[in-house]
This record gives sequence, structure tokens and C-alpha cells, in this order.
Amino acid sequence: MRSASRVTRAAVVTHGKPGQIGSGLARLQAVAQEHGVELVVSTEEAEKHGVVASVDVPVADVAVVLGGDGTVLRALARFLGSGVPVIGVNFGRVGFLSSMGRRDLEEGLGRVFAGEYDVVELPTLELDHPDGETVAVNDVVVASASLGRMIELDLAVGGEELGRQPCDGIICATPSGSTAYNLSNGGPVLMWGLEAIALTYVAAHSLHARPIVIPAGDDVIVWNRSADVEAGVLVDGRRVSTLGKAERAVVRIGPQRSLLATLPEATFVRRYRQSFAS
Repeated sequence: MRSASRVTRAAVVTHGKPGQIGSGLARLQAVAQEHGVELVVSTEEAEKHGVVASVDVPVADVAVVLGGDGTVLRALARFLGSGVPVIGVNFGRVGFLSSMGRRDLEEGLGRVFAGEYDVVELPTLELDHPDGETVAVNDVVVASASLGRMIELDLAVGGEELGRQPCDGIICATPSGSTAYNLSNGGPVLMWGLEAIALTYVAAHSLHARPIVIPAGDDVIVWNRSADVEAGVLVDGRRVSTLGKAERAVVRIGPQRSLLATLPEATFVRRYRQSFAS
């Protein structure tokens, strides 16, 4: 989806450690002033940089992220349901979710503020767990709650049993999250446009446990079958629940979509080639 109007108001999201972005914020402010764009910050950002906050989730045309992929994912979660797309300037390592590098900040954001950007809608995950319901932008992880102790997980997909597996845990990742923890565990990268879940074991105690891709419409059910080890349930890296013996979590593609803004030439294939294939 192509943006058709100029940006008049932009939210700001930065890396958790302000020193990581150096002069990035000052450079952003200069570009915004040049293009007549008002910058707004949340309470969280204000505490980092010692400036006056606006609201917890600012109303804006676009959210500009100065940081790495983790910061972009945090911003996607924060602005979920607000209609505000998120565009990243990479101050991290890989920067797969970012449209431009730090050296290209002025030129790239100048184009964004002129309305020259696309918006990609990415699926989220809906999670049912013993303590309620939670939405994930990145991934849902069910993992051993005791460091160094394996757990046994029982899985079902689309109403059919997939089998029991001793392991450290399992990752259910969205396309946007497939290049994070999922990738580091040997899981597949899902191209944008797919409505699917990447299902990847963490340290499976088997030569036959392989990642699989689950289509939209199929629930993934994960039971903890361990006799004496609890399983933690994490959403986007944050623990939301615990599975005792025989308790379960259910993961599915949810109705909400996260909005990732990109420069027109910063396609998935180009990013993949630059980040992983070179």
C-alpha cells in the first residue's frame, strides 16, 4: 500500500540505550524541522532523552525508529491497532526490518516525510494461555522455566496430533519475527505477504525434529507434558504465563496487522540479499 500524503506529524522511538544512536536524534530533529514535520514522543522516550512527553502512544502519520530490529519490533507492538506505520533507520547490526542505514537518514527520511513510502501489513499471533489472551507481533515461545532442564512438549496442528518432543522449547514466529529468535534456531524465513506461522524447536533432543510452516486457520496447541518442570510462555520476549503439567497454550494467526513502512526500493528480497545472502 503506497502512502499518498505528506507527513506532518511523526512519532519517535529509539534504542533502549540512547548512546547506541549517537547523534541520530539530533539529525532526525534537523530533517523534521527542514520538512515542517512535528515530532512527538511518548512517556518512555521522554524519560530516555530528558524531553517533554506527549502521550503514551502518540497520534502521528508515521513512527520513526532509530535502532535495530528489536527496537522496530517494539515499535510495531506499541503502535499495533493505532493505524500508525513504523519505519526504521538502522542503528543496530542486521537491520532487516529497517528501510535505511544510519548514513542515509537525511535522504531517506526526507523522502518519507514527503510521502514517498509503502506500508506492508504483517500478521500477528493470537495466544490463549492459562492467564488470558495476548497478541504477539514477533513470536510466541514456550520454553523450560528451569535453566538447564529439558521439557517435553506435545503438539497438535489443525486438530491433528504432531507428536511429543523433548526439547528446550518451541518458537511460533510471524513473518516479521521469523528473522529473529526463529532464524537463530535454524527456522525458516517467511516472506512478507505470507499468512503463516514458522514453528521451530529449540534444542530438540532428536535428529528428526524439523521446522514447519503452518498456514492461517490452523491452531497450534502446545501442551507441557513434563512431570516436574514448568514451561514459561513468552510473547515478544516478555513472559506472560506459565504452563504446569498438562496445561496448554494455543497459538493462531490473529485478526490484527502490524504496519511496517518501507521505502519503495527496500523490498523483502533486497533486504534478504543484503542481510543474509551476501
